[in-house]
Amino acid sequence: MTQPLSVDQFRELATNMETEIGRVIVGQHEVVRGVLIGILAGGHVLLEGVPGLGKTMLIRTLAQVLDLKFSRIQFTPDLMPADIVGTEILIDQDGQRAFRFQAGPVFANLVLADEINRATPKTQSALLEAMQEHSVTVAQQTYQLEEPFFVMATQNPLEMEGTYPLPEAQLDRFLFKINVPFPSATELVEILARTTGKDTPAAQTAVSGADIVRMRDLARQTPIASHVSEYVARLIVATHPDSPEATSLVKQYVRYGSSPRGGQAIILGAKIVALLAHRYNVAFEDTHAVAASALRHRLILNFEGLAEGISADRIVAELLEKLPNNK
Repeated sequence: MTQPLSVDQFRELATNMETEIGRVIVGQHEVVRGVLIGILAGGHVLLEGVPGLGKTMLIRTLAQVLDLKFSRIQFTPDLMPADIVGTEILIDQDGQRAFRFQAGPVFANLVLADEINRATPKTQSALLEAMQEHSVTVAQQTYQLEEPFFVMATQNPLEMEGTYPLPEAQLDRFLFKINVPFPSATELVEILARTTGKDTPAAQTAVSGADIVRMRDLARQTPIASHVSEYVARLIVATHPDSPEATSLVKQYVRYGSSPRGGQAIILGAKIVALLAHRYNVAFEDTHAVAASALRHRLILNFEGLAEGISADRIVAELLEKLPNNK
């Protein structure tokens, strides 16, 4: 039986992961921290940003840092569900014909779903069972995926031609949605130096799959006071326009608020933020640190909100500012 981790060991392993990723990825500290929190919480993460910002490189580097089986799926309009989950093939062995299951690329610990919004809804939905149940069903036979299992997906918010927006049910399966910003001028100089020079930086393995499972178990054991969890619950309820605590932006621009999964994501993420800050219970500021990533893809705006260009981040910021935490 493996020994449980201490908080110091948790922080040491997390720091090692960030250090190794930093050997390849320039800047993007908040993005890296958000992805690591998603991994340690046992959830899936959606990265959104324009091309060329290193989204795919970040996930590839993460695969190098983690001693896990990695696979990449490039989503295209002609991709079929069987190309993801696998299919049964007819084999001829010793004169006997039989069907044998040929596993698809989803049978890995870390799956990169690159440009996930380029595939048709039928293919996108093939990931739903894998993301939620950590299993796939082919020809009425269910196959379990090896733990730990994470889906890291990327999408481009600009080029909408030939894309298929993810359905709300699938977006809700992502623990976090993280926006990847454009680098600063200083960071861009360093990026150009690293990518155009003779030597290409590489990350080394820092954490094993067993370590990830132990870190996830410790995070779930982190205590959270009842008044903090009640605050998270009120925050989720306040994202719905018919709630008495809904803010003016919510009432005017939100058609439907967050599901309970939003609250689960906030609490799981806040527990990891607390551990990384070397605290032994969850504080209000920990929930604020992950609220935007947990809620921005779970708020469905109405027509007026879309027409006005209202961002979900602005709505979440108003909620955090105006919702009292002392009730």
